[in-house]
Amino acid sequence: MPDETQVTSARDPRAADGGSALELHPHAARRWTPKRVLVTPAALDEPHGQRIVARVEALGIEVERLRANRLVGLRGETERETYARAKSTLAVVVSPPSRRRLQPISPSADWRVDLAEGCPAHCQYCYLAGSLSGPPVTRVYADLDAILDNLTAYLGTGQVTSRSTRRSQEGTTFEASCYSDPLALDHLTGSWQRAVEHFGAWDAPVQLRWTTKFADVDRFVALPHAGRTRVRFSVNCLPVTQRWEGGTSTLEQRLAALRRLALAGYPVGLTIAPIMPIDGWREHYDHLLDLVETATADVPDLDLTAELITHRFTATSKEVLLGWYPRTTLEMDEAERAVKRGKFGATKHVYPKPVMDDLRQWFRRELEQRLPACRVLYWT
Repeated sequence: MPDETQVTSARDPRAADGGSALELHPHAARRWTPKRVLVTPAALDEPHGQRIVARVEALGIEVERLRANRLVGLRGETERETYARAKSTLAVVVSPPSRRRLQPISPSADWRVDLAEGCPAHCQYCYLAGSLSGPPVTRVYADLDAILDNLTAYLGTGQVTSRSTRRSQEGTTFEASCYSDPLALDHLTGSWQRAVEHFGAWDAPVQLRWTTKFADVDRFVALPHAGRTRVRFSVNCLPVTQRWEGGTSTLEQRLAALRRLALAGYPVGLTIAPIMPIDGWREHYDHLLDLVETATADVPDLDLTAELITHRFTATSKEVLLGWYPRTTLEMDEAERAVKRGKFGATKHVYPKPVMDDLRQWFRRELEQRLPACRVLYWT
């Protein structure tokens, strides 16, 4: 039987100057412990809200029961103090009614379904910067049962999977990690465990999808998932993960977790993002693919996909990120970028076409040669 307990890197650029080969230890899991947990009265009226509170209190974390359904006390005297206070707070709330009207989320999936909003990690390129308003508090939704029941109305709809021959077998797809990281929160909420079980029992052409930078998969390995949940791990080359992805599991731990879930029969995926043409990027991403090859070696019936996403930013996200991380070394120079305009007039700063073409051709070629079983879903 394939060994799920340890995977050793075939090649490590650091080994030449005395470093040892990297080892992947799947059972080392980083878990967030919020300093403050707030729960609203409406959330306490929900069965899942009560389950979350019981779970959090069982971990020895004090829960503050609010008198009204409004979050208070999140702002500090400075932007940095507000960031620190919000990032250490978990709020148990009821989702806004507008979340029942699902939004398309191309090219990832047919529909976006939110079980939470916010993330406790400290990625200096954070995708949520500029997308969510107010202090970056992590909100988890107590009305999970209603959220999952609402999905039935969307069965057989959507355009992403219906238009793609590469994805036609997935059925209607639901993305559950647009605004949060499931494995950063599930030990506190159990929300994504229940979602996996819901889809596993849903006898229909559907797929739940989520992506993570964490490795805490112990609770998921034995769940009755029926192959209807694809777990993707957000990965990058070592310089990116080590410089700009604070508070997350290591790259090696993420890939070991991917291996464990693949051995448990889950469809799995790589979200290689955000791809950056840093100095020596070919060597660094070559090493990443070495690690992926090792982690997926001899997995029976491996179902592996890849989503390739280059780094981009908006004027708003840059302003927010520089407020959060004023000493960041992350490149966000508009003069080095091209402008991409969205259909609603929004502008993003992306890499110039020659750089994008070089990156895209390299990744397509290397993935096809080294991971021929991997289906590349999209490049953006």
